[in-house]
Amino acid sequence: MSGVEAKSAARPRVLFQLSGSIAAYKACHVISRLVQAGCEVQTVATRAALEFVGAATLEGLTGRPVESETFAPGAYMNHIHLMKWADIVVLCPATANTINKLASGIGDDLLSTLFLAHDFKKPYLVAPAMNTKMHDHPTTQASIVKLREWGIEVLGSASGALACGDVGVGKLLDPDLLIDEIERRLPERETLGSGATIPPLPGKRSVENSLDILVTAGGTKEPIDAVRSITNTSSGLTGALIAETLSTLGHNVTFLHARDGKRPEAREGGGGIGAVALVPFVTFRDLDEAIRRLLLEREYDAVIHMAAVSDYSIDHLTVNGLQTAVNGETKLDSGESVSISLKKNHKILPRIKEYARRPEMVVVGFKLTVGANPGERRRAVERVSLGTDLIVHNDAEDIDPRLHPATFYADGAEVARTQTKFELAAKLEELIRGRAVHRPAQERP
Repeated sequence: MSGVEAKSAARPRVLFQLSGSIAAYKACHVISRLVQAGCEVQTVATRAALEFVGAATLEGLTGRPVESETFAPGAYMNHIHLMKWADIVVLCPATANTINKLASGIGDDLLSTLFLAHDFKKPYLVAPAMNTKMHDHPTTQASIVKLREWGIEVLGSASGALACGDVGVGKLLDPDLLIDEIERRLPERETLGSGATIPPLPGKRSVENSLDILVTAGGTKEPIDAVRSITNTSSGLTGALIAETLSTLGHNVTFLHARDGKRPEAREGGGGIGAVALVPFVTFRDLDEAIRRLLLEREYDAVIHMAAVSDYSIDHLTVNGLQTAVNGETKLDSGESVSISLKKNHKILPRIKEYARRPEMVVVGFKLTVGANPGERRRAVERVSLGTDLIVHNDAEDIDPRLHPATFYADGAEVARTQTKFELAAKLEELIRGRAVHRPAQERP
């Protein structure tokens, strides 16, 4: 049985199962924290779950290959052996489909077959994550009642903004709450060392492979007057998701964001594993100066520069034939004749390594094209490659509410492709982690 034979009786053994929800990336932080605390964690993922979080990420967090196939060679009896091995079973995130399958006794994949082999003397925690309508459906509610009657501990759900855009119940519980629920049910751990508790999120870094990462996101605004500006349509949503994913995976993130842009749903703080420090900007000058300052103040392991930066700032206005400077304190009269003179801004991306105290850091740039053919896309990537280690390319015509395709380039060659924002975030973390120059914890700021 792969990854399960070598076990230590002194270390709590957690069988951590993931089903196919967008919230799977948040579960990665819970897994990371369990490993930090000295638990042995074996992951089991449905095929749908692996669409949201890659097998490489789960193996990197646990040091064990993820189990996903019922009839994998040499693992035909895993549905029995894994349940015997585990001290506690966690299903997180649990989709409506999976909850309803478990309650109906359906065993058509490894995860549901494991449930049929469950030893009810052991704790089994279920953390739901789904749309409000799916959560409140009579079938789902009846299944939750049935599971609880059998002794399965189905946790509650949080209320808030859901991935689909709705607002309501069904949101996965905060990782800290999940950790608390799991920790209370772990067996005694005499040999885990002093403290023997799962480390809290804030505070001093305690994971050797965690990174300090600067993420820029959102669009710049160049004011014309107190109420008008030249800007672009970037919401900063993808950048916020990337920052949240990096935080969830245990990295320390500085999020340099447009003042009115999207922000990550992650703990804000000045340091420590999973902390996100928020730094706002408005104009091109604000962004450029903030990047320069941050890179001089802190030795980052990576910079992900995806802010939509204006190519031009306003040099001056001509109002009713008279040249005047921009005044962000007053409003131009709508009856006035106004022309705008622009000045070219420099490119920030190729200067990032020049700005930095630690130029060996990984620099990731983003390039968006509109309706470009394959040759045009590659040439566009080549034009922005100077001073970067990775380039992520999107074309606006490929993006829709469901898909957000991205192609990754390194040293002029394509190295990966993803289809959704969540795959993009997970793959980006994986590629950065593979390229970052490791620094021992004692050498970090």
